[in-house]
This record gives sequence, structure tokens and C-alpha cells, in this order.
Amino acid sequence: MTKLSLLGVLALGLMLAGCSGSSEKPTSDVEVMAFKGGYDIDFYQKAATEYVAKHPGVKVTVDGDPRVWDKIRPRLVAGSPPSLMLPGWGFDQWAAAEEGQLTLLDTALATPAYGGRGTWGDTFEPKLLKLGQLDGKQYVLPFYFNVWGMWYDPGLFAKHGWTAPKTYDELLALSAKIKAAGIAPITFQGKYPYYMLEGMLLPWVQDIGGMKALNDAQNLEAGAWKSPTMLKAAGMIVELRDKGYFETGAPGLSHTESQTDFLNGKAAMIPCGTWLDTEMKKTMPAGAQLQYMVTPAPAGSGDPTAVPIDIEPWMIPTDGKNHDGAIDFLKYMTSLEKAKQFVIEKSTLTAIKGSEKVNLPHSLEAPLAAFNGSKTQWSYELRYWYAVMETEIENALTQLVNGGTAAQFCDRCEAAADKIRKDNSVKKHKVSG
Repeated sequence: MTKLSLLGVLALGLMLAGCSGSSEKPTSDVEVMAFKGGYDIDFYQKAATEYVAKHPGVKVTVDGDPRVWDKIRPRLVAGSPPSLMLPGWGFDQWAAAEEGQLTLLDTALATPAYGGRGTWGDTFEPKLLKLGQLDGKQYVLPFYFNVWGMWYDPGLFAKHGWTAPKTYDELLALSAKIKAAGIAPITFQGKYPYYMLEGMLLPWVQDIGGMKALNDAQNLEAGAWKSPTMLKAAGMIVELRDKGYFETGAPGLSHTESQTDFLNGKAAMIPCGTWLDTEMKKTMPAGAQLQYMVTPAPAGSGDPTAVPIDIEPWMIPTDGKNHDGAIDFLKYMTSLEKAKQFVIEKSTLTAIKGSEKVNLPHSLEAPLAAFNGSKTQWSYELRYWYAVMETEIENALTQLVNGGTAAQFCDRCEAAADKIRKDNSVKKHKVSG
């Protein structure tokens, strides 16, 4: 199928949606498909109902489930994707952009925001907006974003007189006390190793070797995945494992199972992102509390205030119907008013400037303070660029927590990186900072 010119599509769409940001009626229905994860899709469905009420005669449908990507994939192949989509982590957005499947959004971002207050692009936090760029061009847009770290129950800590650790040495000392009290110091989402990867191991790589060590690993620099920095970070996982500081059976637990154990007091700490409160709210035991901390840092040349962040991006398929309607609805959904509502209702942070200026849920106060106070914010982009390599890294981490050595982990990851380096059919990407 011959694809329509992106410039032509945008020119048509922006004549209708770009001038006022909201006053013109889209020309046809808008179909939205969204990943149904910890934040559900009810907010987007309510936003669609509100939007339709403001635009009589327009129809916006929102559908989704936890495996929505499996439904979107064949439609992309067939050239009949939805108008707007949030496909979730299973989708290789950069491959799609390179293949011309995603609409370029730079021109749309230069048009008025919903309500006409400044440009749409200016409403986003620049460092978060940048995460949706490929080679400097905007293909995907952030709405909410996550801050990674570790979590603990302040009530449990207060009961035992424990203080949240700030350094790795303090983490070791505290873990000894927690274990002596008959509680597992740390649990983790063993069936999904990327939680430990992004919540513990990679932050330690940055702490020990700085952003260069982390970026070298993501940029496939030869030897980066078996560098002394990576070896030391992997060795810290081994040390915690060998001292018995991980919950027994954690490698076999799902995200909700491990998080339930944590909330029930079977484990004192857990790596996770800022969606934890919302994801577990319905099953939160009475009296349980959540408190965030930056992953305790080992000594090194990195920035101990650094925080890992990520976005779950929205995008407009090139072959989707009604680009102008999709843009206008997305403008509405990312407006400051809606973003503030999302923060309150879903207990998470958004990429929209000023959206945090609400009665912020307690569980977000520490992550926001960490984000605002950090000198360095970084994102693990490799998992989106090289899916096969990411799977091998996660398998290597599973091997590590189940008894493997740090050297085995590093060698296995480096071999995966080398395979991608030598595969000329795979487009290579770079991070900097």
C-alpha cells in the first residue's frame, strides 16, 4: 500500500485542528486503542465522553486491554490502524517510526495548545518531550511519566526504628537488621526482571561509573556490558543474594505477587516505579503505607541524586483515519486541566508543566522531590531499540539471581550486544548526556 505523504496529512489535519486547538470539528470518527495497565483506560474513556460533548456530531471510541499491542499489530500490517494509540511496552516504536508507520508531530507541536494558550509543545516538560524523539524528530508524545527507585513502608520502619538507607553500605547494614527481625529485606518482580534492572542494577551502574558507563552500555560500545563498572553492579546483586537479603522464591513471583508480599509486610523493600500505588490500591491492606526512596547509591564517580525515568508514549499511526481529529483529541487529553485530573485520580506524575500543582497524593511527594532535585535524569532506552537483546539481558539477570556469577551475567549481556553490533539489518541508536 502506498502511504500518504506525512506532510500532506499534517497539512490537512493542521488546517482543521491547529488554528484554535479546539474550535474546529474533526472530519470523522477518532478510534483510540490504549494499553490497559496499572492506570486502566477509564480516564481516557471519560475524556472521550467529555470531548464528544464539546464537539457535537463527533465520535471518539476508546478501547484497550493488557495485550492491546497484539490487536494493533495486525492492523498496522494491514494498513488500518486506529487513529491514536498507546500500544504499551511490547511495541517497537522506533522501528515503526523508521518504517514510516508513525506520523511526525513536530509541526503539530508548533500549533496552539488546547484552549489557545501558547503552543502545544511548550506545555510539555522539555526533558520528557525529548524521550519521544528519534534523531531529533518527534514521533511519540509523553503524557504520564514514571520515576524508578525503591519503596518501603514507613510504618513498618517506624515500628522497628529503621531509617531508610541512602547509600549501599547503609542498605547492607539495614538488611542485616531486617533479616534478623524475620522479614525479607528485599523482594522483587522475578517474572519481569526489568524491574530489578531499572530499579537497582542500572542505577548502580550510573552511581559507580557515571552516565558514560550507562550510555556506553546503551550505545553498544564494545566491552561496556562487561566493564569493571557493570561487573561491580552485578556483583552487588550477587552480594545481596548470597547474604540472603532477597525474599525466598522472589525469582518466581509476578509483579503483583511480589508487591502484595511487600504490602503484607513479608518484605521490607521493593524496586518499582511510581505506578505502584495505583496498581495496588484495590488490594492495599489496611494500614499499609508507601514511601519512595532513590535507590541507595554505592560510592563512585556518578551522580547519587540521579533518577531513572520513563514515559509510556502516545502516537498517531500514519495510516490511521482522521489525523486532525486524533491530534485535537490528544491536545484535549494533555491539556493542563486534564493532566491535573490524571495526577489526582491515578496518583502519578505527568509530562505537562504545572500538572503537579494540585493536592498531590502522598506517594508522589518523594518521587517528585527526587525528580526536581536531581542533577541527572536518565531513561533506559535500549529495551525499546533492541527487543531481542533486552530479552537476553533479562534472562541473564534471572540467571544471576538464581545463582549465576557476575561475570556470567556480564559475558552474556556483552555477547548479546556484540550480536546487535554486527547485525547490519538493525538500525543503531545513540543516547547522550
